[in-house]
Amino acid sequence: MNARHTQFDVDRVRADFPILGREVYGKPLVYLDNAASAQKPLVVLERMTSFASQEFANVHRGVHFLSARATDAYEGARARVQAFLNARDTSEIVFTKGGTEAINLVAASFVAPILKPGDEIVLTVMEHHSNIVPWHLLRERHGAVLKWVDVGDDGSLDLNALEAAIGPRTRFLAITHMSNVLGTITPLEKIVALAHAKGVSVLADGCQGAVHEAVDVQALDIDFYVITGHKLYGPTGIGALYAKSAHLERMRPYQGGGEMIREVTRDSVTYADPPARFEAGTPPIIEAVGLARALEYLTALDRAAAHAHEQALYQQAREAVREFNWLRVIGDAPQKGAILSFECDGMHAHDIATILDRQGVAVRAGHHCAQVLMDRFGTVSTTRASFAFYNTMAEVDALVGALAKAREVLG
Repeated sequence: MNARHTQFDVDRVRADFPILGREVYGKPLVYLDNAASAQKPLVVLERMTSFASQEFANVHRGVHFLSARATDAYEGARARVQAFLNARDTSEIVFTKGGTEAINLVAASFVAPILKPGDEIVLTVMEHHSNIVPWHLLRERHGAVLKWVDVGDDGSLDLNALEAAIGPRTRFLAITHMSNVLGTITPLEKIVALAHAKGVSVLADGCQGAVHEAVDVQALDIDFYVITGHKLYGPTGIGALYAKSAHLERMRPYQGGGEMIREVTRDSVTYADPPARFEAGTPPIIEAVGLARALEYLTALDRAAAHAHEQALYQQAREAVREFNWLRVIGDAPQKGAILSFECDGMHAHDIATILDRQGVAVRAGHHCAQVLMDRFGTVSTTRASFAFYNTMAEVDALVGALAKAREVLG
């Protein structure tokens, strides 16, 4: 699908995703696990296959035709990510295995060197483990102190509490752009401004946010922004870190090996300029090409219309489950993203998900790599339905019907 959509058409979009036409257990697949991994359009699969079968070679080091062709495709993918995030230059885009590695890179290469015992890193309770554990490693190894900002009972973030948490010993703020459990969308521009006013750099985990929100890293003035391919309708094993050039220049290498060096002798080593400095070894070339095509697909959509469709799906689901007095929704912040997390009286999340699965409805159950948040809401697990632009109102009805069936079986 090359032409830009002038009007959002869910039926047309669904035709781009072959997997959505299949059945499970003899029922049409209703895929509502998009916050974990979104499905891939056919154009992404075809591009990866054609590249692997007709254009593949290792990048950067070869002078032959295929290596040059592969290098162009790989660096073209970097340019595509740059455009998607509106970074100033391609040198500000580092390819990683995913969002998790990107955050670990920043923790090890930017934050660790500036820490002294007792220095603080500010987080919120709604962070994914990928944006918690790397900071715990700095707590264990460098004596950092983790300061936690709570959310309200509706899952909303209190900016005053966040600002108050940033003190004279705060060295870094790491925050989600959109919670993978609550759907809460954080006001990044305001957050970055208040942190910078206190001399603190900011990383945003955009693994959910970039899927649903337009991101302009220059307008946000953010220091670091992280994305991952498999939530952006692209392949697994690929993600990217945006970082301001000034930060990348001062950051030490994260991993050592080929590609990230300038010169190696018996007695010394010098390192390449960013972003090569942070891309040791053979990169995920095919996956980068697939990510580029996924971003091309996504930006060809009318994203405002797609966003409105996702919100309509969520609102229909949210209103429908109000009829279930045995169901408690976790996260009702204003203007949240299209994620419905809930728990049900007397029913375990995994049991609910299993019954829904037999009705063809795929949801996620568990702590969603957010155990700190589960503790905040007094639970150990929830069931989560997460919506994408290719979902339909009929699929919302299927979810609601399957929940009623689960109540009959388990209640």
